Amino acid sequence: MTIGLLSAPTNLGLRPPAPTSVPGCAKAPEAFREAGLYRRFAELGAREHGVVLPGRYADDATPGALRNQAAIVEHARRLAGRIDLLRDEGLAPLVIGGDCSILVGAGLALRRAPGRYGLIHLDGHTDFRHPGNSDRCASLAGEDLAAAVGRHWPAIADLDGLGPYFRPEDSVHAGCRDDDDALDEVTDSLGAVVPASRIRRQGVEQAAREILEVADRADLDGYWLHLDVDILDPTVMPAVDSPDPGGLDAAELTGLLAALAPRAIGAQVTVFDPDLDPDGAYARLLTDVLVAGLAALGDDRRSAGSVVP
Repeated sequence: MTIGLLSAPTNLGLRPPAPTSVPGCAKAPEAFREAGLYRRFAELGAREHGVVLPGRYADDATPGALRNQAAIVEHARRLAGRIDLLRDEGLAPLVIGGDCSILVGAGLALRRAPGRYGLIHLDGHTDFRHPGNSDRCASLAGEDLAAAVGRHWPAIADLDGLGPYFRPEDSVHAGCRDDDDALDEVTDSLGAVVPASRIRRQGVEQAAREILEVADRADLDGYWLHLDVDILDPTVMPAVDSPDPGGLDAAELTGLLAALAPRAIGAQVTVFDPDLDPDGAYARLLTDVLVAGLAALGDDRRSAGSVVP
């Protein structure tokens, strides 16, 4: 299947890194372009389909609402529309973010499409903060998985009355650290959870098999693949909003993506921060990982219900 590249350079879901400043991940698509990612995917046959620009960032969180909530909702609806168009053309969308808030737009697109879809959430954190377990809800990039499975405020988790965008039992998280605050709750809520320590211990092939047993079931019509690059260890990838030790190395992530991408209907890449990569070395490393890991995105959609051999 041909990949449709779409840029979504939003930073709306993140807290400001310092007073009066804004998060740098909105610069990620152009940093990846400079590193050759768009060119290399084009050489593999991918088509570029423009950009969905976000509204202006504002540190405006108030009790009972997210920071930039109105702008996030507006961006999610426009992003969903663009994902719809790519899928209507028979393309596998590859959305280059931006922060993890773009998961709401992807979920909205799939929820209003015919069929039932799963989610594979590859992330160094569970991103499961929500009003039921925290009084600090404010930044959707740390709450995106909770919103995607219907655990957040309806204003973000039930857009157009379509929540949850993914059923919890159809969703898998992989990559969090063993000390993640929400690990127990996520394990009790989702179809499967595979922490980074288990991926490293049992190997990528077995981890992919466990993930696909949930997300690639025969009763589903496909799954969306979310990647937050902070799944990588900070010794490998420090250019992220919240680096935590205990992550994967580049080869492990490449192998995991390569095992999961062929069966996915689309994917997104989030939270790389070029402000923390002044010489572009980390953008080039990620470009190598993403091109090798996602080159076959959507190529084997026939195989719903199968697992890695």
